[in-house]
Formats: sequence, C-alpha cells, structure tokens
Amino acid sequence: MAAYHKIILWSISVFLTAAEKASVIHPFTSACAVRGSTLTLPCTFTPAKSFIRDGKRVPLKIIRVGWCQNHEICQDFFTSVYDSDSENNDPRYQYLGDKKANCTLQITDLQPKDDATFRFRMQADDLEGHFTNRTGVKVTVADGTKLWIKGSRDNRTFSGGEAASLLCTSTGCTFHQLKISWFRDGRPLPESGPVLRLGPLTAEDSGNYTCALETNINTQSEPYSLQVEAGTAEGGQGLQDNLFWIFYVVFGVLLAVITLILVVFCIKRKRAAAEVQSPAGGERHQKQADDIYSSIMPTEENGGNRANVTSREVEDVSYASVQFRHNKQSRHVEEAGDAIIYSSVATRG
Repeated sequence: MAAYHKIILWSISVFLTAAEKASVIHPFTSACAVRGSTLTLPCTFTPAKSFIRDGKRVPLKIIRVGWCQNHEICQDFFTSVYDSDSENNDPRYQYLGDKKANCTLQITDLQPKDDATFRFRMQADDLEGHFTNRTGVKVTVADGTKLWIKGSRDNRTFSGGEAASLLCTSTGCTFHQLKISWFRDGRPLPESGPVLRLGPLTAEDSGNYTCALETNINTQSEPYSLQVEAGTAEGGQGLQDNLFWIFYVVFGVLLAVITLILVVFCIKRKRAAAEVQSPAGGERHQKQADDIYSSIMPTEENGGNRANVTSREVEDVSYASVQFRHNKQSRHVEEAGDAIIYSSVATRG
C-alpha cells in the first residue's frame, strides 16, 4: 500500500512540474530588415513557478533575463547583446520587456553583425528555474544599397486627379519599423515611412522620386519617374462643375417663369371678379329687367282695363323678382323668373 501511495505522489509531482514548465513564444522565427533600420522581435515567456525537491515544493522567482547571439543556450549570457544585470549593454539593443512575461527586444541601426540568431534566456533564484528558448529568431540584414521604389501600378503615367502610392522596398526582405526619407527631384519631402501616398495628383507632382534610410542617406534608391498628365480625372471634375452651374441656371429661369405665370393668372382672376361686382354689371341686369317689362306692355289686341290690370300685376311680379335677387344670380335663376312672368300673363289674358 505504501508503494502505491508513492506512485500516486510521484505522478502528481510530475504532472505539476510539467504544468509549470517554462516556455518562450516568438510570433515569427525569422526576420529580414535593411541595414540601418529598426527591428523589433516580439517575445513572451512563462517562467516555472516552483519545483519539487525532496518531496517538498520550492517556489521560483525570475531574477535575471537577457538575449544573446548564436549561442545555443546563452549559458551565463555568453555573447550576450542584453543582460538585465549589466550596466554596459549596447544602446542599440533595447529591452522592452520585464521579468514577468514580456521579453520583447528592439534593435536599432541594424549592422551586418546583427545577421545572426537571437535567443532569450531567463534565470531564476534556483538553477531549476533557468531556461533558454533554443529555437530563437534568425535575423537577416539586407544591404541598404538595394533599396528601390515600387509604384501602385506598372504604368508610371497618371492622370490629374488620380491617386498613387510609392513603396520603398528591398529585394527579398521584409521591413520592420523602417524609417524612410523621400525626395522629389533631389528635394526632401515632409512625408516619411515605407509608403508615400500622393493624390489627388496635379502637374506639380511630376518628377523623379527617390527614397533612402533616414540614418544613411547613401542608401538612396534609383529614381522613379512619375508623370502627371491632364486627363479624364481633371476634365471630368470640370465637366461636373459646369453641369452643376448649368442645372442651377436652368432651374432658376424655370422658377422665375412659373412665378410670373402665377402672378399674371392671379391678376386676371382679380380683374374678372371686380368686373362681375362693378356697376356696369348692375346696369346689364337692369337692362334685362327693362326688356322683360317692355315685353309685357298692353297691346291693342289685349285692350281695356283688363289688360292694364294684367300689366300692373306682371309688373309687380317682375319688379319683385328683380328687387330681391342678388346681382350675381345665375342665368338659370333669370330664366326661371322669365317663366313666372310669362305664365302670369297667360293666365290673366
């Protein structure tokens, strides 16, 4: 039974030790940068927290970190480029990490001697906590004289109003945090960085462009000739502006014409309404009433007092219809009044 318990304890200790095993992680294991540029090597690590000694758990604490070149385990930081315990580190190597989890290293002003494999090592307060990532990161330093410019398209002739981008690069090498200076016809430009973006292009953007490392002007690339011609882009913009103004003028003229027509129409309607209510209109109605009155005057055929009585009665009816009806009565009402008058004459004849 005692042997069985020992096996269980040994299995648990092995499991815990494996779970707390130190590790180092690099996002990439190789990198290429141009001489004189800046290169950053991202890195994270997980230290061992403790270990088992004589059946007891012993805690661990990281007390020293560093990077070295080419040495497989960086023992005692042999050929080190950075040592947290040293005060004489090369300022070109800047440690951006800590002693807990971050082990990032930044290399500035890359030199040919930096063409090597870089490895990270951690040391604890006990030998059991020491660890070096043997894989490391292989760094390749490219000759800066190989810089050249790649345009956003093969044709180096652009039309006015278009956009263009120029990439400063080196054959077979990927840039990391590359600091670049740009020139046009030998004069420096305010822009910096691997990519130069231009646009909308004008004739003033035509010229010979070159790029170089900020730290070494001698790395200037071969000229890239860019030509800007007045093309469809500028012409199209001018045409759009002209169409806008034409539309604006035509719209204004149409609005003025429509407004004038409405004003004239309103004036005519007001004049027509005034004519209907004018005294001349009243005289016209009065004349119609007089015509009605004259049509029922007694004739020789009617004769006698009886005709006179009928005339007076009809006259009364005529005056009544004229006196109590509005001047604006419709023709239909007038015709109805005439019918009443004639019917009265017929019944009293």
